[in-house]
Amino acid sequence: MANEQRESGKKQVIAIIGAGISGLLACKYSLSKGFDPIVFESESSIGGVWTKTIESTKLQTPKPLYQFSDFPWPDSVTEVFPDQHTVLEYIESYARHFALLRNIQFNTKVLSLSYESGDDSDGELNLWGGAGEPFSTKGKWTKRERENQIE
Repeated sequence: MANEQRESGKKQVIAIIGAGISGLLACKYSLSKGFDPIVFESESSIGGVWTKTIESTKLQTPKPLYQFSDFPWPDSVTEVFPDQHTVLEYIESYARHFALLRNIQFNTKVLSLSYESGDDSDGELNLWGGAGEPFSTKGKWTKRERENQIE
């Protein structure tokens, strides 16, 4: 796949659902590998579950154990268990630092995904091809867009 991408000169698009911590990490990693990720975020901001918690919520893990390996907490954060607002600021600064926001489509809810295998076989097991490859290179993902929702 990476060889095909290099030969064609076109970046392969990667879809990521959600701009929480895992989605942001997947986006950054995909960019580092030369892909063109699109993060579909149903809300108008990043942060995942940290946008849904009450303000008094604090980390339950000491902050040195809850940080991006390539982006330490700023020195201005002195609490061992930062609160919700501070955690959100940290996540947002990570996304800004690595320019991830340009890859996020906000207010876009993914309702369903469909994969067309491109071969004559049917069945979920056949999607994996039995060779450790996730999906056949003959297949494609399909989506339907309606307003800011992807079906």
